[in-house]
Amino acid sequence: MNQYELCLVLDSKISDEDRAGTLDQAKAVIERFEGRIKDVDEWGKKRLAYEIQKMWEGYYYFIHFDAVPGAPAEIEARMRIMDNVLRYLIVRDEGNQVPREAQAEENNEEPAVPEEA
Repeated sequence: MNQYELCLVLDSKISDEDRAGTLDQAKAVIERFEGRIKDVDEWGKKRLAYEIQKMWEGYYYFIHFDAVPGAPAEIEARMRIMDNVLRYLIVRDEGNQVPREAQAEENNEEPAVPEEA
């Protein structure tokens, strides 16, 4: 499984209940494609860099999750059609990856050594 981060920018004009519902929908989509949510960072209402759909502000959420490599494409396809989502972006979080040598030690395997010519 790989580690990913989903950035969501939600409409600033919707009610708190609708915003919470949209966030729950996004979490459900991640879990539907075998993702495990680690944490959700709520940054709150921020000014956008440029106008999107006649709005200058949006609510920012960052969802950190683990998923199989094919899941981000499926999740993005669902985010594209969700109401109240202004922008979204999924990136692979490589900052917290465990090195292959450490993974091999955890699995009691020999670390992979590149062959020399």
